[in-house]
Amino acid sequence: MKPNRYLWLLWTLLILGVAQAHAAPKKKTIKNDECLACHSDASMTKDDNGKQVSLHVDDGKFKASIHSMFNCTDCHTEINGAPHDPASTKPQCATCHGDEQTKYDHGLHAKAITAGDGKAARCQDCHGSVHELLPASDPASKVNRHNIPQTCGSCHDNKATMQSAGLTTTPFSSYEDSVHGKAVNGGSQTAAVCTDCHGEHDILNARDPASPIFKFNVPNTCAKCHGNESKQYATSIHGKAIARGVSSAPVCTDCHGIHSIKKPSDPNSTVSSANISNVTCANCHEGVKLSNEFGIQGRRSSTYLASYHGMASKMGSTVAANCASCHTAHNILPSDDPKSSVNHANLAHTCGQCHPGANDNFIKGKVHLDAQAAGSDVGGKVVNFVSKTYVWLIIFTIGGMLLHNIILFRRKLEDSRKSSARILFRMSKLQRAQHMTLLLSFFVLVFTGFALKFPNSFVAMLLGNSEKFRSVVHRVAGVVLILVGAYHVIYAAFTAEGRKLVMDFLPEWKDVTDTGDTVLYYLGFIDKKPLYKRFNYAEKMEYWALVWGTIVMASTGLMAWFKVGVGTVVPRWIIDVALTIHFYEAILATLAILVWHFYMVIYDPAAYPMNWAWLDGRMSVEHYQHEHPLDTEALANAPGSEEPEPVKEEAEHVGAHD
Repeated sequence: MKPNRYLWLLWTLLILGVAQAHAAPKKKTIKNDECLACHSDASMTKDDNGKQVSLHVDDGKFKASIHSMFNCTDCHTEINGAPHDPASTKPQCATCHGDEQTKYDHGLHAKAITAGDGKAARCQDCHGSVHELLPASDPASKVNRHNIPQTCGSCHDNKATMQSAGLTTTPFSSYEDSVHGKAVNGGSQTAAVCTDCHGEHDILNARDPASPIFKFNVPNTCAKCHGNESKQYATSIHGKAIARGVSSAPVCTDCHGIHSIKKPSDPNSTVSSANISNVTCANCHEGVKLSNEFGIQGRRSSTYLASYHGMASKMGSTVAANCASCHTAHNILPSDDPKSSVNHANLAHTCGQCHPGANDNFIKGKVHLDAQAAGSDVGGKVVNFVSKTYVWLIIFTIGGMLLHNIILFRRKLEDSRKSSARILFRMSKLQRAQHMTLLLSFFVLVFTGFALKFPNSFVAMLLGNSEKFRSVVHRVAGVVLILVGAYHVIYAAFTAEGRKLVMDFLPEWKDVTDTGDTVLYYLGFIDKKPLYKRFNYAEKMEYWALVWGTIVMASTGLMAWFKVGVGTVVPRWIIDVALTIHFYEAILATLAILVWHFYMVIYDPAAYPMNWAWLDGRMSVEHYQHEHPLDTEALANAPGSEEPEPVKEEAEHVGAHD
């Protein structure tokens, strides 16, 4: 009896359910034309928290879109008739595109939105408005292959958007200038675009093992387009190391770059003939990291660059052999592998690509010239012996010649100094002391400054490896220069000799005419040589250049020395400018001394081998009369062989700076 009672209960519930279903109101089907009758009005808007939002749907664009096959209410499910209240919720793409939504939710963009970044890309940012969405096959679609870089670039080429996310626009601009970007802009439908490498919806961080740009996944990602190269790489020593999980092994992007990939023929490419050996391969094979970790020999780049091939490459040769020429580009194998291009059995063929006829005897030569490892075989031992023999032969031979010439030169200089009666005093003791102090401090500054600026230079090596020593000596010499400059100001202001010196150094119009006439005379255009006073135009130029240079070098040097304190009162860029001025002013001053001053006191035939006035203050009357004939005061009062006393306030002055 009980089973019958349950059966009647089920029938009763079924009848009630059917009755209720027939009693519920049916949802009215609304045609798209009915919706567009209102929403095609461009002025149609709604208020969204005080902001007017457009409800306009372009009739023509909607009908051309991929969604035109659906009814509006398929997405706007809560709309049950027209007219109606504005929808309170937005349609969800996931309703139809669940798989894509799931992938998107795992990606960087969705996570950024969850973290509060309102500028991160959503569906419509990439695909376009839902009412105007076109299939990817349509050339006008934002996700058409040709348009994807620009679609991604709408955010990734926007500095404000990228800065707000803590990123830069460099990857996009690099891609645009790459071989891929240029090919796409040139109309290619096969060159890699953003989604080929990063994925479409599930764009992941490069550190995520599931990301196609995760280091260990990069070879497979590139293999989608570069299958042959990928197969070669997979069998290479690098590919096998990556397969074993060795993170220090290179993948495609380590050699070719990430976004800025260029053709090997491009001089700016990391795999160009100019860069592959001394930059790209050197990143791993020059240092000691691989040696320490895997026992792989280091200094491969420097030993290559020491060879003929390397030197030719540094000189700009594009045909000289580089790393890839011998080891190949992708199928790089250890030399003990029978398939390796640098295996002994294959070397004749490898070298023969550039050197037709290369045989077993030819391949015995060293490609990597490592002086530190020389002598490992008979040939190496002989080369090492000959090299050392010649080094010592050069030292003794040239050293002996140099010593011989120094002995002769010293004596000939002395004889030249005594050959004529130098009885006219050009420089007083006080002036010579200032000049000597200036000379020594200047050249100490030059050598130590050069060593500080170029720590790997030959000059730096001569001064030792201590940066602190160079720095301290440079500063001491700088202080000496400043002190001698300050003393000269006092000397010029408070001594009659100094005031007379400065007055004679003052430029005048005659110096301008003398400059032109001197050039014309020595070019042979005029017959009369200009006559000079105590100081000619060249000496005056040098004196005032010295005054200006000392002020500039002292002020900028002090700013560099005390940059922390100075930086508290002036912008940092001012200190940077001061350092730049200090460097280039030093070069200018050094070259001026070598080219201008040394010529006048050493290399000028009238003074050669040297004007000795800087050392003992003396000149011959004949030489002085030839150089400064208008300084009749000095010529008339030539005191003889004894140096005169310092000039008194009312006395006539004879001494002068050369």
